[in-house]
Amino acid sequence: MLVLSRKIGESIQIAGGIRVTVTDVRGGRVRLSIEAPLDVRVLRKEIADSVPQPTNPETPPDTYH
Repeated sequence: MLVLSRKIGESIQIAGGIRVTVTDVRGGRVRLSIEAPLDVRVLRKEIADSVPQPTNPETPPDTYH
């Protein structure tokens, strides 16, 4: 696991054209902006955990934003 410190306006770049930017910090909350190609699925973890996964490991996941 990689742990980074970022200030408002600073970003991290992830392979595949994904960029995560810190846009706001208030109290115990951090607001992030995520830029990703349209074919990359971006979900909050609690939502991703509730989405059924394909039973065939070779079947690609649905791709939507």
